[in-house]
This record gives sequence, structure tokens and C-alpha cells, in this order.
Amino acid sequence: MRKLILEETHKSTLSIHPGATKMYLDLKKMFWWSGMKKVVEEYVAFCLVFQKEKVEHQRPLGELQSLDILDGK
Repeated sequence: MRKLILEETHKSTLSIHPGATKMYLDLKKMFWWSGMKKVVEEYVAFCLVFQKEKVEHQRPLGELQSLDILDGK
């Protein structure tokens, strides 16, 4: 039952793949079980969408470069 609750909460269109803290706070309003915070953190950590979107997994953009402005003549 817990797994179903986690899946439905994480996939909810209102939550849009929340991080562990947001998901835990949302769940805590209606459910509670011993060790829930750790279970939520582990569930979110193994979510493929979350792993792809995490900032640590994105390449740095590098230094910004100025663009030449072309004369319209």
C-alpha cells in the first residue's frame, strides 16, 4: 500500500515530480508511518525523471560569450 501511495503522489499532475522534501510534506498531511521520511527520500532518489533533472547531473553551461551585433545596412 505504501508503494502505491508513493507512486501516486510522485506522479500527480499537481505535484509534477516533487523533490523528497516537498513530497514528504505533502504526504505528511494525510499519511504517516515510521521511517516515512527516509522511504520518501529513497523513492525520489531512484526516480529516473528526477535523476535526469537534478542540477548535479546537468553539464555546466560554461562562460558566456558576447555576440557581435550586425549592422542592418
